[in-house]
Amino acid sequence: MVDLADNNKTADTPVLEVNERRPLPRWVITLISTACLLILWEIFGRRINPVFGSYPSAIAVAFWELLLSGQLGSALYDSLRPFLLGYALAIVVGVPVGLVIGRFRTAEAALGIYVTAGYAMPLVALVPLLILWLGLGFTVKVSIVFLMALFPICINTWLGVIAVPKTLIEVGKSFVASDFTILRRIVLPATLPYIMAGVRLAVGRAVVAMVIAEFFTTISGLGAVIINSANNFDTATMFVPIIILMIMAIGLNSLIGWIERKVAPWQAEIAGRDRE
Repeated sequence: MVDLADNNKTADTPVLEVNERRPLPRWVITLISTACLLILWEIFGRRINPVFGSYPSAIAVAFWELLLSGQLGSALYDSLRPFLLGYALAIVVGVPVGLVIGRFRTAEAALGIYVTAGYAMPLVALVPLLILWLGLGFTVKVSIVFLMALFPICINTWLGVIAVPKTLIEVGKSFVASDFTILRRIVLPATLPYIMAGVRLAVGRAVVAMVIAEFFTTISGLGAVIINSANNFDTATMFVPIIILMIMAIGLNSLIGWIERKVAPWQAEIAGRDRE
């Protein structure tokens, strides 16, 4: 009987080892997916007329040429200045406005309709008017980025405040906490996942706004590289700033996710998600 028990234990061991085998890390899966995409793009891209498309190796050569000439660094600097300032202002303004609208009924009735209308309005149509007001320089670019990034942050924060359980608010009131204390100590921590989601959504809109601002106002930065290379039918060079913008958006999203894990580490545990 002892031998049979030992044999059963030995037979079950490989099954347990197979069941406990850890899955591939996310970064490995992402790396494999990216490599497969680049390989397929390289293979099929070489069969397309260079006027209508390009492929990774040609784009890499164009990137290196722009980098050596200094044109890429100068264009990136010109684009990042209004982008970062407008995006930062959208966060600084959007989060408090969303908190106030969601927390106080009077503010929601007075301002909520404008936030909803602003989010739905095609802000690109306002660019000519903004140019008339602010000119063609740095200020109008910042304002375009600010307006396009503001409303996703504001609305997500607003919805996050509404989703805070009423029992948490009642606990604060039972301790005779002021409205400001409840907003800062209870509502804001509970709303952090919604705020970070809005900040992530605003990244894409801010990047689009940056390019739109460079197209419609003083042609400069990465937008100028796109326009000039497209006019010269240099498709490989045109793809360089487009890919840089995509990588920048991905990097900002990753940075925001890292910040979220630092300021609200309990959210991953509550949701049962593996963040590693």
